[in-house]
Amino acid sequence: MTAVKKDNDMTFEAALSELEKIVRQLETGGADLDASIASYERGMALKKICADKLKEAQTRIEKITLSADGTAKTEKFSVSD
Repeated sequence: MTAVKKDNDMTFEAALSELEKIVRQLETGGADLDASIASYERGMALKKICADKLKEAQTRIEKITLSADGTAKTEKFSVSD
């Protein structure tokens, strides 16, 4: 299984957890330059996975509202709501 395929199968929580570990590691500054660059690049890939998963979830969420006659209806979720 390739890394890209494996990344596409990651859950939001798994990607966020790994990203948090990378951030803590980079903040300590204990790694050499090449390892730090590799960690940074991995972190950017994980950030994209998280953003994509959030966007996907947002498109799946519907807001339930009541119409003027009192019946429930659903409409697409909007961040501005």
